[in-house]
Amino acid sequence: MKIKKKPSTTLFPCPVVLVTCIDSAGEPNIITLAWAGTVCSEPPMIGLGIRPTRHSHKLIKNSKEFVVNIPSTKILKETDYCGVTSGKDTNKFSETGLTQEQAEKVRAPLICECTVNMECILKDIIPLGAHDLFLGEIVQVHINQEVLNDKGNLDFTKADPFVYNVGEYWSINKKIGVLE
Repeated sequence: MKIKKKPSTTLFPCPVVLVTCIDSAGEPNIITLAWAGTVCSEPPMIGLGIRPTRHSHKLIKNSKEFVVNIPSTKILKETDYCGVTSGKDTNKFSETGLTQEQAEKVRAPLICECTVNMECILKDIIPLGAHDLFLGEIVQVHINQEVLNDKGNLDFTKADPFVYNVGEYWSINKKIGVLE
């Protein structure tokens, strides 16, 4: 038997990403988001749900670019810190010890400790209510060689990403089937 609940954000799992952006003076910021996902394959695009009150909202809106970095469980503590601390008065790179790496097509930096980085150009912002939907075209992808399999494809067990499940972080590392 199922029970009924009021509408809520019960979708799970949600990928955890670290989004880097930059202010007009060139200072970088990091925001942790769990409301992120692929929204188009051609051109490749990603969507991010960000509250207008967040510091990164203004930075991305003004710079019109960002980088989506996929963290591994090795940097869970740093990832959580970047989600609960405002970058308005804090340099999250300094505080967490995460390393900036220059991007190729955007000014926002990559996070070296993240095995996958996607450089994005902002295409649109759609106000939704409590959050705005940022749509970004992926213009460059970087993948660390050590997380590739012998065919050159991403090995998710080596990348060791994690997800957000309604207030909790969960690891994912086991294949249970393939698309036929």
